[in-house]
Amino acid sequence: MKATLLASLLVGTTLFTAVPAFAQSGEVNIYSYREQALLQPLLDGFAEETGIRANVLYAGDGLLERLEAEGELSPADVVLTVDIGNLVGAEERGLTQPITTDALERVPAAFRDSDGAWTALSLRARVFYVSKDRVDAETLTYADLATEEWDGRICTRPGDHVYNIGLIAQRIAATGLEETREWLTAVRDNLAFAPTGNDRGQVKSILDGTCDLAIVNTYYMGAMLNNEAEPEQKDWANAARIVYPDAEGEGTQVNVAGGFIAAHAPNAANANALIEYLLSDEAQQIYADTNYEYPVVPSVSPAELTLSWGTLNASQIPLEEVAAHRAEAAQLVDELRFNEGPQD
Repeated sequence: MKATLLASLLVGTTLFTAVPAFAQSGEVNIYSYREQALLQPLLDGFAEETGIRANVLYAGDGLLERLEAEGELSPADVVLTVDIGNLVGAEERGLTQPITTDALERVPAAFRDSDGAWTALSLRARVFYVSKDRVDAETLTYADLATEEWDGRICTRPGDHVYNIGLIAQRIAATGLEETREWLTAVRDNLAFAPTGNDRGQVKSILDGTCDLAIVNTYYMGAMLNNEAEPEQKDWANAARIVYPDAEGEGTQVNVAGGFIAAHAPNAANANALIEYLLSDEAQQIYADTNYEYPVVPSVSPAELTLSWGTLNASQIPLEEVAAHRAEAAQLVDELRFNEGPQD
């Protein structure tokens, strides 16, 4: 039955058939929210190193729900996803089993589950993109967004997007609910216009002159600077520079791309082998160079382009703690009508 179910589910499957004579036999089945362009180089390296064939189901959403519905019949071994909410949510729904590879120790404790239910595989920082022409500040804090200096100068995507929920949840973990309520109220009233669009759109607004500071993930800078299909995005990126908030203090808020081993993984040993490979120096460098994300393993360096934006001092508040405040963060966005924009 599992074989039949697997055959029906694995759309966009990637199969590796040429393996070294000494290689481990078997396969690993992956459910992935991550795009094939990023994952393929990693799976190529994994296949070459281990000889394990990877079958991949790519989807934009719904994979956790599918995994839950499949239950014990699920063919999934490893789930690769983004956002700490998905990782913690999978654990809470009983969809995980402990990762047992010793490679997990390569990940700082703040970026993995204390019981091994999930691990970060790369980091993405929520930072400030500021106008090169209209902003002189070299250092800024998240608290600065609430000051009069930034009245009418800030832009961001909607507050209920997972990127901003992660940031607000981190502020609650760092400063408490009441202080975060006051901070988010002031940020709302300092917005140049009601939150709309995506992260790249905020950077375009800097070029257009409709805002001076945008709250955006770091890796979009690399994606825009290298966007040959839409070269106008290079102009957007070149109008801004990155400032890492709280770089000299508590550290910049980070979210993660990560993974977990499915509770009923039919190939658990191979699943652990995949997690081990994804935490290797080789794979961590691929994450860094392909998508301009930060390696979660401290000994691996970010891409040269990423390093040119400055040095990331990541907040060390455990992501388990941050995730515990996500519901409160979402409630604040609704309570303050953040997505309606300034109200003063």
